[in-house]
Amino acid sequence: MSLKINIIKEKVLSDNYFVLRNYTYELTRSDGEVVRHKREVYDRGNGATILLYNREKNSVVLIRQFRIATWVNGNTSGELIETCAGLLDNDTPEDCIRKEAIEETGYEVGHVEKLFEAYMSPGGVTELIHFFAAEYSDAQRTSAGGGVEDEAITVLELPFPQALAMVKEGRIRDGKAIMLLQYAQIAGLLTA
Repeated sequence: MSLKINIIKEKVLSDNYFVLRNYTYELTRSDGEVVRHKREVYDRGNGATILLYNREKNSVVLIRQFRIATWVNGNTSGELIETCAGLLDNDTPEDCIRKEAIEETGYEVGHVEKLFEAYMSPGGVTELIHFFAAEYSDAQRTSAGGGVEDEAITVLELPFPQALAMVKEGRIRDGKAIMLLQYAQIAGLLTA
């Protein structure tokens, strides 16, 4: 089924770090009725994320960093425990996630496996995230990580059962991390 969409008006509201647009459009439903909508759409580009896991140690590498949007929404510390991630910019998803893994965690990963793609907030954000997983070893740690110039990232190596418990306790609330940890459990990559 294909819906008919007719853009009536597009207005840029902000072109600062990312682009916020307001769209007025008509959507023709399958029954022929035309409905007019006015919506704001935030275009921040597409991204990639990765779960680094170690079967021998039954552990994962996650990061902790401050996120202003969560602080504004009641997260008193503003910090989130997340999977390593970044925007694609002009890179392929695989190139992006390899670069981000080194910058944020200090691990130079070998083979990465593409798992799936997902829109994380399709009601108003254009971003499509590419999800990856890769095994890591201590020998692949080439730096301390911590991110680039304007980032303040703490690298966390956690036992897998502890990471899952942190999801249940509400200490891990990042959607990317939750999806990848649950994927690792369902796929049997690690032992819960």
